[in-house]
Amino acid sequence: MPQDNQDISIEVVRLAKRPQFLFVRSGKAERRKSVVVQARQRTGETPGTHMGEGFTATKKVGNSVVRNRAKRRLREAARLLLPRFGKPGTDYVFIARDATADIGWTRLLDDMESALISLAAD
Repeated sequence: MPQDNQDISIEVVRLAKRPQFLFVRSGKAERRKSVVVQARQRTGETPGTHMGEGFTATKKVGNSVVRNRAKRRLREAARLLLPRFGKPGTDYVFIARDATADIGWTRLLDDMESALISLAAD
């Protein structure tokens, strides 16, 4: 019997279309210094056992170099944390903030982890 979610293989699918992001936007959100995490449970008869993930950074974050760096850091943090703390059948959108590109790696992981735990508790 597995003791945590690391032993269970959960498929994570990338959100790519605007309607998918808009669907998640109307769900719950947790805000931290370095990241905003939005989540919404998929509805319907078969919501699926996979998780959806999407990443975005607005122009307020910085120029394209900074935005892309922030999104790369969010993707890597989500790759590490989402299988452990995410809920199957839920879509997540990770929004970069001003601090995302420059904040320490452990602080970014802590912020994302606490946001995912809070969303999973609801």
